Amino acid sequence: MVGIVGYGAHVPSYRIKVEEIAKVWGDDPVALSNGLVVNEKSVPSPDEDTATIAVTAARYALARAQIDPSKIGAVYVGSESHPYAVKPTASIVAEAVCATPKLTAADLEFACKAGTAGIQMSMGLVESGMVEYALAIGADTSQGAPGDALEYTASAGGAAYIIGKENTIADINHTCSFTTDTPDFYRREGQDYPSHGGRFTGEPAYFKHVLSTAKMLFEETDSKPEDYDYACFHQPNGKFYLRAGKKLGFSSEQIKQGLLTPNIGNTYSGAVPLALSNILDVAEPGDNIFVVSYGSGAGSDGFTITVKDEIVERRELAPKTQDIIDQKTYVDYAVYAKFKGKIKM
Repeated sequence: MVGIVGYGAHVPSYRIKVEEIAKVWGDDPVALSNGLVVNEKSVPSPDEDTATIAVTAARYALARAQIDPSKIGAVYVGSESHPYAVKPTASIVAEAVCATPKLTAADLEFACKAGTAGIQMSMGLVESGMVEYALAIGADTSQGAPGDALEYTASAGGAAYIIGKENTIADINHTCSFTTDTPDFYRREGQDYPSHGGRFTGEPAYFKHVLSTAKMLFEETDSKPEDYDYACFHQPNGKFYLRAGKKLGFSSEQIKQGLLTPNIGNTYSGAVPLALSNILDVAEPGDNIFVVSYGSGAGSDGFTITVKDEIVERRELAPKTQDIIDQKTYVDYAVYAKFKGKIKM
């Protein structure tokens, strides 16, 4: 069975609190924190971008996988903030982790679900026998216009997954997707910041796709919420995540390990990969995990995963997600604006 051979995460260490942003724009920080369920978010430094985040996460994934990187036959990097408009991030990652040049590599973009799309593509290549191992990464340094609601949540981070058949630490039992043309969020070529549909991004965008994919997963696997030890979903904010979990019948205990947005913000393509990595850091052999991503535009990918005995030793071979998140330094709005290039010369 195709599954996860290794995984790794990375989140920039800089943080900015919601109240620091609210102070600049005259908003109510308490109302914002309660409404979004976000307290602070990660901020990439000037020398951090999607490529550096992806490389760090990939190296951690390789450390856990314990495989020769030359056996990786495919590298996919999903993001909506690739450092180059024309020049792949995936080739940078492949070179940095010493993978063989004899591989296929590509950048993926589907808003916040490009990372999970890469996992599905990797599953297909491995299952078909075209490659022995594939590396799929979801990472972003997302954008939010000054004063826009997105500025309170858009953050940076990512996680990497090595997919294979041998020596897996978790098996991917099933996957499915649900996709429609729903223009809830978009950014045209050359624009610095994205546009969004306000409340429209919840209904009929996020909830329609996440709930539809989840219900498909239940039906196609003949399972129910009680069959899973953990569940995680895309988290543009904490409020949507918690509401989705409740609507699907999951308890707070099942979903709390995957909720990272309150402390790092919305990492976009990195959100679900990071949530899953945080779950894998604590899950026990035999535990079942329910995963649904979401990308504006719009679509969701769903997975059911079963943890194996091999995870116990191998997850200790690289830094755990929460330990990475706990390493943080706070900045004020001026430094944040400088780091994010919001000050135009």
